[in-house]
Amino acid sequence: MRIAVDHRSHYRFSQPQARIVQMLRLTPCDTQDQTVVSWMVGVDCDARLRDAVDGFGNAVTMLYAEGPIEALDVTVTGEVLTNDASGLVRGSSEPLPPMLYLRTTPRTLPSEAITAFAQESAANARDALDRLHRLNAALHVRFPRVDDLPDSGATAAAAFVGKAKTSRDVAQIFIAAARSLGAPARYISGYHGDGTTHHAPHGWAEAHVERIGWVGFDPVTGLSPDESYVRVAVGLDADGAASIAGTRIGSGEEELDIDLSVEQLGGEE
Repeated sequence: MRIAVDHRSHYRFSQPQARIVQMLRLTPCDTQDQTVVSWMVGVDCDARLRDAVDGFGNAVTMLYAEGPIEALDVTVTGEVLTNDASGLVRGSSEPLPPMLYLRTTPRTLPSEAITAFAQESAANARDALDRLHRLNAALHVRFPRVDDLPDSGATAAAAFVGKAKTSRDVAQIFIAAARSLGAPARYISGYHGDGTTHHAPHGWAEAHVERIGWVGFDPVTGLSPDESYVRVAVGLDADGAASIAGTRIGSGEEELDIDLSVEQLGGEE
């Protein structure tokens, strides 16, 4: 499938900023089932951009801008060709061993409630892969309507007992639950061309299964990702795979608006 992405982040500051430094995890990488046809990251001010690769294998762009800066627009446009691999992740950059992804973070620490939920959902599973699919389906039943919204900052434990509000929330719950079952799991940030309006990138999860490899799970749908997904960044949690992260030197408040369009253009031409 050919997917077009138009992602615009609009920052506005109540007072001019002296300096802004940002890490942009906005560029997808090629895999066996994902080919970047064209991709451009741009800013609307005098800034220095430097491309690099982080420790997780993500393509990153470092942005350095000197003030005074009253507003900043970051624009991403591009097209990607994708193929349905039944959730399997094939040909991705893997600089780190799977066991690293058993490491918990403050946002993915499994609570007793999450651990119990994971064990109950996987009680009658045939094998490790079936356990993860059952967990994914059970989370979809528990949180049937979740949108792509800006990060709430909630932990997996808080989102589980409350009401998960974003795709990030349920992805982090899946990660916490999967790790409690002994499966390495990680957060994925990217895009989902499902024909609905998005206000932030989509979040889902991947878990490692012995003798199979990394497999994607999206608890928002209860299924594995298909050709309508564009995989961008990997992290231990939503913070580690955030599309834009950084610092600014200057006082005042910051406002962020996101315009995001993900369009399915059809099959490969």
